[in-house]
Amino acid sequence: MAGARIGQLRGWIRRASGAWLPRAGRLDSGEVLISQRRVFILPSKAGLGFALLLLVLLIGSINYGLGLGFGLTFLALSCALVDMVATYRNLAHLRLQQGRVAPVFAGEEVRFELQVANRTGLARYGVWADFSDVAEPRHVTDVAPGAEATVVLTVPTVTRGWLTPPRVTLSTSFPLGLFRAWSHWRPAARALVYPRPEDGAPALPLSGGAGNSLALGGNDDVAGVRNYQPGDTLRQLAWRQIARLGADSGQLLSKQFEGGGGADLLLDYAALPMQLDSEQRLARLTRWVLDAESRALPYALRLGGVRFDAASGPAHQAACLRALALYGMPEAA
Repeated sequence: MAGARIGQLRGWIRRASGAWLPRAGRLDSGEVLISQRRVFILPSKAGLGFALLLLVLLIGSINYGLGLGFGLTFLALSCALVDMVATYRNLAHLRLQQGRVAPVFAGEEVRFELQVANRTGLARYGVWADFSDVAEPRHVTDVAPGAEATVVLTVPTVTRGWLTPPRVTLSTSFPLGLFRAWSHWRPAARALVYPRPEDGAPALPLSGGAGNSLALGGNDDVAGVRNYQPGDTLRQLAWRQIARLGADSGQLLSKQFEGGGGADLLLDYAALPMQLDSEQRLARLTRWVLDAESRALPYALRLGGVRFDAASGPAHQAACLRALALYGMPEAA
């Protein structure tokens, strides 16, 4: 019977606290206001030491009947209460919003931008921000009245896919450090982590073979000439124009074919060597995508049931890298 009553009491406390406390697992989307119910405040280590000092002063004043001791004790206590209110106001009513998050490759750090806006007439000093799993916050900022500040929080990456940042904690001990006020925020943001490019990967093959095939389309439709780029074959060199420039010029020219290039690479996941596991294949394809873009070579990508036609450019590269990052994951569908 007593156990049932204790369980009912715990359930009532949980429901009562949930009515005014924000849920720890809820993601905050858009702009978030740090309202009164989102700010927590407790004495710091210095504040506990100060409270012990006040207790000693009070006991001494009572024992010896010191009027000045009572005055000093209550004056110090009033200063502590003012500091508590000031510490709370230094954090309350700030507005938070998630900034841009750029995709990175596995092994790099993701940079999450946090926008802190102060739309009140009170300046905010010493606002610390970092992820909750960090022992000591590493980023501090001051926000002037009617101004905004940007805090960049970094998270290391290990594997590919979507990365959701941990909960963010904002805290302050301004002005006297006797109290610490803090607030938690879970931004509804995530970063896309591309596969880590393979180190020492084989060069892009410019002829048919295992791992790639070269579709030679439109080689007879020459649109013009361009400067030589690494990876151009001898067949693509514009020998007539090079001869006109002379051997002393040292300049090489390549033929520019219709469609923006002389050859379209097909990067096929299934055609890679069987001894490579899934992550190694994705790493090699990632390296080849970057190499093809650096050489301005049109390339197609075949990744399971996903097929990208031959193209080049930032949009095509981003689409291919995204498919490689999400391969085999539910988000890929």
